[in-house]
Amino acid sequence: MSKIIIGVHGMGNKPPPKTLARWWKASIREGLKRIKKSNLAFNFELFYWAHYLHPVAQKPRIKDKENPLYIEERYFRAPPDAVEVKSGQFRQKIADYVSGQLDKIFLNPDLTINYGSIVDFIIHHFFRDLEIYYHNYCVIPSKTDCRANVVIRSELAKAIKKHRKDKILLIAHSMGSIIAYEALTRDLSDGFIDTFVTIGSPLGLPIIKSKIFAGSKQDPFPEGILKTPENIGSHWYNLADTRDKIAVNYTLQDDFKENARGIGPVDSLVTNDYAFGEEKNPHKSYGYLRTSEMAEIISGFLNG
Repeated sequence: MSKIIIGVHGMGNKPPPKTLARWWKASIREGLKRIKKSNLAFNFELFYWAHYLHPVAQKPRIKDKENPLYIEERYFRAPPDAVEVKSGQFRQKIADYVSGQLDKIFLNPDLTINYGSIVDFIIHHFFRDLEIYYHNYCVIPSKTDCRANVVIRSELAKAIKKHRKDKILLIAHSMGSIIAYEALTRDLSDGFIDTFVTIGSPLGLPIIKSKIFAGSKQDPFPEGILKTPENIGSHWYNLADTRDKIAVNYTLQDDFKENARGIGPVDSLVTNDYAFGEEKNPHKSYGYLRTSEMAEIISGFLNG
């Protein structure tokens, strides 16, 4: 059986598909080199969905920072002296407190949302891609059902089904983890993923949990938590940096119940060392992909 790694990128406009795929693969190779497994070969395919929401991709050759197609955060190798420093307990306690307060304020036990107008305001002003995804915007008028979430989910499902005979490691970053989770639960009942990895994921945020529940047919458990997709066969790993504001709820284990195989999220705190000049961004995909924790997951998948 062949093995394939499929990546799902996050929100916002992106470089062209070939460029972004090359940068993801370079980041993965960096991580494998960190654990002295640089000789491992792997097949990789990027599921690229930015073009549905951003018809013109960012251009690597543009140097004008005022140009909307300028790439502000390109792929850069980690500096040679980069050290993976683990998050301290104080930062974890802050993240735990913030996450708990968000749930208390915005989320009811039955996974309905409080203060819906405030939530919609936040999504509208700060997360344009999420607004398009969740508010039934049409992205392909020629399709019978042209809603963004339906189109993107179904295309990811096709990309996964294409490898139905392969062993699949699915890595989903940021908003890509929402798309991947919904595709697994709503569009791939007959599909099978060996290993699912979420990085910098907002799946634990009350806004997202409520949106997922509202659009799904599943009933919440008495604890008010969602289900791990039944088509995850071996592992679900969730990697988060406590400095990552999108993944402020860095523990998904208490938000998603195990599936029938006993598979549920296994949370791991990591250090995302991505930096663009002096500016650090602990949410960036490249930093997550080259962590030693991610490299160990990939190595285990390829050698298992």
